[in-house]
Amino acid sequence: MILVTAEQMQRMDAKTINDFGIPGLVLMENAGRGALDMLVDSFDPIEDHRVAIVAGRGNNGGDGFVIGRYLMEMGVSVSFFLLSARDRVTGDALVNMKLAETLLAEHPDSEFIEIPDAKAFERCREKLLDHDLFVDAIFGTGLNSDVRGFFRDVIMALNLSGAPVFSVDIPSGINSDTGQVCGTAVEADATATFAFAKAGHVLYPGNFHTGDLEIIDIGIPGHIAKAEKPDLILPEAEDIAWFLPPRPFNSHKGTNGHLLVVAGSPGKSGAAALCANSAARSGAGLVTLGVPEEMTRMIEPMVIEPMTVGLDQTGSGGLSSRAADRIFDQLKDKQAMALGPGLGTDPGTRDLVRNLVSGTGVPLVIDADGLNCLAGDPDILTSAKAPVILTPHPGEMARLAGITSAEVQADRLGVARAFSKKYNVILVLKGAQTLVCCPDNTCFICPTGNPGMASGGMGDVLTGMIAGFLAQGLPAEAAAVTGTFVHGLCGDILAEETPVGFLASDMVAAIPMALEELVS
Repeated sequence: MILVTAEQMQRMDAKTINDFGIPGLVLMENAGRGALDMLVDSFDPIEDHRVAIVAGRGNNGGDGFVIGRYLMEMGVSVSFFLLSARDRVTGDALVNMKLAETLLAEHPDSEFIEIPDAKAFERCREKLLDHDLFVDAIFGTGLNSDVRGFFRDVIMALNLSGAPVFSVDIPSGINSDTGQVCGTAVEADATATFAFAKAGHVLYPGNFHTGDLEIIDIGIPGHIAKAEKPDLILPEAEDIAWFLPPRPFNSHKGTNGHLLVVAGSPGKSGAAALCANSAARSGAGLVTLGVPEEMTRMIEPMVIEPMTVGLDQTGSGGLSSRAADRIFDQLKDKQAMALGPGLGTDPGTRDLVRNLVSGTGVPLVIDADGLNCLAGDPDILTSAKAPVILTPHPGEMARLAGITSAEVQADRLGVARAFSKKYNVILVLKGAQTLVCCPDNTCFICPTGNPGMASGGMGDVLTGMIAGFLAQGLPAEAAAVTGTFVHGLCGDILAEETPVGFLASDMVAAIPMALEELVS
């Protein structure tokens, strides 16, 4: 599914009106009528409801007036609450406001109430709340500052009312590009959006405010949408299945890729094992796990199928910079490498990681301590000779970018895109709706996954999965998107049995079930 920004949607609207010649009133009529259909389907029988249209003075309010017009014609009792003075409404919204007012003479059980300020709202609060269904048409997708004044009070009143709320285009108060709450936001039960879904509908916390989402075709010509070149994508199961073609009948382990995993340090052997095992479960023909020399005997019972190789270590047991020569020798017959789970951050390990980043000639996935070894000086990433995929959680992302975790979470999409482009890497920013951002600005928002996955080792499994798909020959972008999607799907499969309590090792065992679900 294609997602668009507020700016892209505004440009498409303008081109449709000015260049293609479809009047804005027609687009507004299409939007309102399509939203009405969803409203009626969602709250059937609609005639049993007393509906309040809570409208702003812009085009979002105009869409609300269209909905209200049709509801009155259906015999529904409708109250229009305009959160503005009448004389501030202009353009297409003004036309539809006047049409709605004209119909009031024929529908005495409906009314129009002007609320230009906080005092007027306090006088009308009880009247507003005396409805059992609200249509939120206050703000549209252009909101980019905090909701203030009596608008905030109105939104909070709607949320506390206990009655269902239907939002027009996007819940008022949600930033349509980031999904962030602008001070306060409507908690909608359902939302009708127009032409394309917006990032704010699917990014947390916007997804929780959106409720059921339906996309309404309002008549934007296909060539105008295509020319906009949307670069934000919500992948679907069919997209991922396309990356996983059936294997040839005569395939064998040597034709399905050989992955090298470099991981582990004292106390963190589990991370290395999870990464290697998940790569094998993802279909890599062969996996070799490189760990500090003294760990090999201990870790071998944890990795039955992957092979192991001992590497030079420091006095404290982490990998030494001297391990580089053997690693490069190991890479001669490998198709990809995973680097970082449980690696530690000894000075020698830091030197090793930097050497591997600049000297490795195969696609590379870097996670966990591999990322921490790069923090403070990520410029080394620009010297990589092959595609690099980074898989940070917000804390690791903050250390890489030199900002705080709060700043990362406030604009996950913007931070990930900027870092990916600056350092020419594919960046997988983990979290609710994990992001996969590419240097060309394309970004994928993962729709799979659940809170039960918030436990140790899950990231190590993801690293192994992405690297396993890389080793099998998937392009770096496809491997990152596929690994992220399948990883979340494993969690969703496990959550069907229990919402919490499943482990990273359970995720490894679920990989074949997730793959079977996609390709069957």
